[in-house]
Amino acid sequence: MTVRFDGRVAIVTGAGAGLGRSHALGLAARGAKVVVNDLGAARDGSGGSSEAAKAVVKEIREGGGHAIANGANVADPDQVQEMVSAAIAEYGHVDILVNNAGILRDKTFAKMSLEDFKLVMDVHLMGSVNCTHALWRHMTEREYGRIVFTTSGSGLYGNFGQSNYGAAKTAMLGLMNVLHQEGHRKNIRVNMLAPTAATRMTEELLPPEVLPLLKPETITPGLLALVAEDAPSKMILGAGGGCFAETKVYETPGVALGDDDLTPEAVMANMARIRDPEGQAEMPGAFDQTNKYIRMAAQLRGISLDQKD
Repeated sequence: MTVRFDGRVAIVTGAGAGLGRSHALGLAARGAKVVVNDLGAARDGSGGSSEAAKAVVKEIREGGGHAIANGANVADPDQVQEMVSAAIAEYGHVDILVNNAGILRDKTFAKMSLEDFKLVMDVHLMGSVNCTHALWRHMTEREYGRIVFTTSGSGLYGNFGQSNYGAAKTAMLGLMNVLHQEGHRKNIRVNMLAPTAATRMTEELLPPEVLPLLKPETITPGLLALVAEDAPSKMILGAGGGCFAETKVYETPGVALGDDDLTPEAVMANMARIRDPEGQAEMPGAFDQTNKYIRMAAQLRGISLDQKD
């Protein structure tokens, strides 16, 4: 099966360098028309220039592809709406959204200002929300959409000094889960990419000897799979160095406590059983968890949940 994007239009945010540039080039090489969005800011979000986005557009056009540059700040919903309107005016529609733009303001939580915490949340989380919301109705009306949120192991697993970044990146998990449910009937597939790449965002965090292994180009094939015609949905795809894996959230079978045992002491006494991964399962949705607890509690108390005539 060959993955192609002929006739498709993609918006890639933060596409002036690093992962975003690689994603934009990868989409264009396989036939997509690309809106290369980049504010041109420094790694911490300061400054701004449109030159990076224009350089990527030039590279795509020189390779025979189609692309336009856009310098919208994803944290500004009005600028995002203007970007989407410009893309539709230029190409007629938008099929793919790659939420990739981001900044870093790393400090330990004790030393971090609330301003720096909020700024990272605004760019990573609300930037992704702004772009997705601006396109959601367009995609539902056309009954086609492929959306990717860029998450991170810093949030999924934790990384010292990145509480703001980790919080923003993992908040996207809840957004993906809900949009998957709301969009699947309209052929909108929503996924998350968890990359480990050598970019300006990570070059000071990784040993120099491993940087050549983690080029952005080793991750982009995973991104292209997540926005393909036959893409999955509600998937967290880990990627780095040409390696790919899926991250899932599981719930253990757990225990049901009787009315006389509903104490913190009983919870502590059963902690090993509660945490036992044997038989753990993925929950398709929130009410699947609710129904599980209802069944367990009813069974413990001898209550039948069977439908009666």
